[in-house]
Amino acid sequence: MKIDFNKGDGLVPVIIQHEVSLQVLMLGYMNKEAYEKTMKERKVTFFSRSKNRLWTKGEASGNFLMVKEIFLDCDNDTILIKVTPKGPTCHTGSESCFGAKSTKGFIYELEQTIHQRIETKNQNSYTNKLFLQGINKVAQKVGEEAVELIIEAKDNNSELFKNEAADLLYHYLILLKAKEFQLSDIENVLKLRSS
Repeated sequence: MKIDFNKGDGLVPVIIQHEVSLQVLMLGYMNKEAYEKTMKERKVTFFSRSKNRLWTKGEASGNFLMVKEIFLDCDNDTILIKVTPKGPTCHTGSESCFGAKSTKGFIYELEQTIHQRIETKNQNSYTNKLFLQGINKVAQKVGEEAVELIIEAKDNNSELFKNEAADLLYHYLILLKAKEFQLSDIENVLKLRSS
């Protein structure tokens, strides 16, 4: 990665994005030394303009930004880092420095939670208990939820309809896991269809 640190007097802007929800969490700046430390430790380190020194996000709070992927823009002078945040990103305690957490992208966080409950064999988890009953039971549950959604679609109760839609989507994600697929696999199919 050949970053042009010269354009900004030794600093480049760095956009921090949640790796799952894709929400933009914050903007900071890096010099070459901060970038190298970030690459080595896989924790985001900035050059703090106010402190005039390197600053690893979370060094005081413990709310580190763990690096998952790094991208460079077309001009080689801006970095995008996808991270897993360990706690809130903003000093105000908010998930993002740009306001409240967005519901967009939450479905991927839910998918991760479902996978975690199954992979850790959480004995208290409804999700894990259903998964352990096998593909036939999971598929049957998806069918039941689909029928319940259809019934609610014919009525005028918006809250019941939304709840049944949420139940169907939740169970659909369990079915995808049971079939060893992810939501992104289905997105790819839809993307190819739109070409």
